[in-house]
Amino acid sequence: MNNQTTTSPMIQNLTTVRGISCWGAHIGIKSMRRDLAIIYSEVPASAAATFTQNKVVAAPITVSRRHIKSGKAQVIVCNAGNANACTGEQGMHGAEAMAEAAANTLKIDKELVLIASTGLIGEPFPTDNVVNGIKENINKLSSDSKAGAFAANAILTTDTFAKEGFLDFDIDGIHINIAGIAKGSGMIHPNMATMLGFIVSDIAIAPPLLDKAVKECVNKSFNMITVDGDTSTNDMVAVICNGLAGNEMLRSQDDDRYLKFKDQLQEMMIHLAKLIVSDGEGSSKFIEYKVSGAPTEKIARTLVRSISNSSLVKTAMFGRDPNWGRIICASGNAGVPFDYTSVDLYLGDEKTQTQVLEKGRPLQFDRNQLKRLLREAHLVIHLDMNAGECEGIGWGADLTTDYVMFNSVYTT
Repeated sequence: MNNQTTTSPMIQNLTTVRGISCWGAHIGIKSMRRDLAIIYSEVPASAAATFTQNKVVAAPITVSRRHIKSGKAQVIVCNAGNANACTGEQGMHGAEAMAEAAANTLKIDKELVLIASTGLIGEPFPTDNVVNGIKENINKLSSDSKAGAFAANAILTTDTFAKEGFLDFDIDGIHINIAGIAKGSGMIHPNMATMLGFIVSDIAIAPPLLDKAVKECVNKSFNMITVDGDTSTNDMVAVICNGLAGNEMLRSQDDDRYLKFKDQLQEMMIHLAKLIVSDGEGSSKFIEYKVSGAPTEKIARTLVRSISNSSLVKTAMFGRDPNWGRIICASGNAGVPFDYTSVDLYLGDEKTQTQVLEKGRPLQFDRNQLKRLLREAHLVIHLDMNAGECEGIGWGADLTTDYVMFNSVYTT
């Protein structure tokens, strides 16, 4: 993010946004950590969200998909420690009860409540715990920065740190704030992975335009990350904009002010998405994948996703093995036009890349030197198709023995 950006533990976070108050509490779903987060806007806000594309959908996703259709929301409630997925009628009752408890306590319409859950799949949902926790903790909502930090920590599962972001900018001389939190560590894969992202802003923007911005920005951020290739049942990114900055309502996609906002929103999402990748379960490396010189952006992004999701590529990076053949193989499996005889390929760290292919021809390179570069924690794989002007960028983690060990005993 740019030099305007600050992240936790700085005091600027969710609660810096005008009209936003938060809380994060421990209600007993998890043994030692906060497990209930509440993010509240003092006025109904324009809202948009994207959800998992898994055919198996958790109960809170079903409820939030229905509520977001109005284009308005006022509160986001999220529990950690139980995904409320594959829980049948009991789980759906629990999800509805979450929304009702928040609405009744805040005295707002139920349709203004977005809910989310994260944790273990298939466990009975602790409805009474969650409902009582919502009722007790709504009264603790605060605009203090500590409350924003509490909320960021209360949505975590296997994460090792809270993921926060804040940025600000001006529109027509009016100061605009955007802040966000996210969670995710494993079961991360493009197309909305096992991750949650909640972003708030005080900008005034019409719901249909916000919906357009959110979908476009998610496609270039959260949908371009991968850790292990599994798409979850509970994925959700929600954005609420309450208009309390007082700017003239943004209504047109051709408005320069809208384009500026969208750029800032995308920057926020990319920041949070990168934090998720950097916390990949058992990972030892953060890998940036870039495909340039593509005939279309769609082709570039598809190639990025195919390469970044290859277990063979990820294990090669873990082992510091400059096995470029795996990258070319993954590119050929992407389902898009790909002529390897035209491509240039570079491997290395974020400062130095070594060219290993030129127009598809293997080049001589110092293997030991490149292996030393691949020891770094931040790696870059850059494939130039030499077939156009478009590019795509994505981010991923390596696949390590620690990941296998962690996930082999996840429920035990």
